[in-house]
Amino acid sequence: MISVCLESTADSPKTPKHGNTEKRMDLTDWELVWQDEFDYPNERLDENWESQNSPSHHILCSRWRENAVVKNGILHLINKKENRGGQEWTSGSVWSKKKFKYGYFECRYRYAEATGTNNSFWLMTRGSDPAVGKRFEIDINEGHYPNEVNTNIHNWTDVVTHADGTKTHPSAHEGFAYGMRPDYSLPLEIPVTTKRLRLTSTTSPHFHIREFRIFGVSNQYPDALSETADRDLKGLVNHARDPSVQIEASGVFNDKTKPEHAADGTWNTSWISHDDGEKWLEFRWPRPITVGCIQFINGWQSKGEWTGWGQVSNYRIQAHDGRVWKEIATMDSKDAADFGANYHTYGMLWTEDEIVFYQDRKELRRVANEFCKSESPIWLSEAIIRWAGSVSDQIDGTSMKVDWVRYYQKGDSQ
Repeated sequence: MISVCLESTADSPKTPKHGNTEKRMDLTDWELVWQDEFDYPNERLDENWESQNSPSHHILCSRWRENAVVKNGILHLINKKENRGGQEWTSGSVWSKKKFKYGYFECRYRYAEATGTNNSFWLMTRGSDPAVGKRFEIDINEGHYPNEVNTNIHNWTDVVTHADGTKTHPSAHEGFAYGMRPDYSLPLEIPVTTKRLRLTSTTSPHFHIREFRIFGVSNQYPDALSETADRDLKGLVNHARDPSVQIEASGVFNDKTKPEHAADGTWNTSWISHDDGEKWLEFRWPRPITVGCIQFINGWQSKGEWTGWGQVSNYRIQAHDGRVWKEIATMDSKDAADFGANYHTYGMLWTEDEIVFYQDRKELRRVANEFCKSESPIWLSEAIIRWAGSVSDQIDGTSMKVDWVRYYQKGDSQ
């Protein structure tokens, strides 16, 4: 994992309200110019796609052609617990032989049904710096089971190596979660450096935040429902309990439910929000901190069981970049789903001026295109990674299942 500087989307005035927009992709005037429906024998996959066939030391699995299998009109990128290439897991990653530039890209697939899996549809340039723009990576979706969508834009030209050996590069991430639970653990693939971080919600009437944690960067994080999470991993810092932190809130339910109770290390107390309007809980530090994972617990325990956890029906986690609030993660329970049980489409509109991300043709995120200006192949990849959740033997035999991938251009651009 690497630390990056936070980037603002203030220059993109058309940015929608994430996860709550009615903007949809209309393909009426678009022409389908390339597609793969995977309706052929497995051996024909190599006509359109190349395979990695090597270890992957930045993740937990090596990836091989044998793990990419076409069967009954579906491309399966299969996870196996087996030693190969010096790693304990194997999986599959393929990229198109054809390169693409500007248009609408869409893929219909299901996630592997296990936490710890990274189910990806993306674009990335290969080779040296292109003549136009930068070397880039656009993650249309790095999906984490059961219900997380993650979008990323990476600039791989301007990588900086620091004195301690760490590397940073300009990147912009935004994730979207769907569904409700008492515990939320949100490891960030791209850590964020900031002096202000907050949770906001329009949930009504009021809700309980039992504990809110803001961890530094690590290869591992504790179970969010551990009562000793702050002490479970040696050396891991919880910035929410820094002596210099200031914790404020939009209001309280009563004078016994103060903001500081959300980060006092105990489940016996909590911040309980006021009833009406938008609620927020904000953390401020006198110096920048780097965030690798955010956790929070909502609801309360009754007879040893968690209850009331459905209270937080929507949230946004935001960090301040010195000018504006930048969203890190969002959740809205009205869109609850299991993306391993059902197929969904993930799309991206890519033009010279902007990049727009979609799920089921509903707009999620819109940003200016600052450096993604050259051709790129399409990538379909399965990976096993720690920041996608708990890694266990349940991953063995699961697969990312791809129904089809398609590329459209405007009718008048042919």
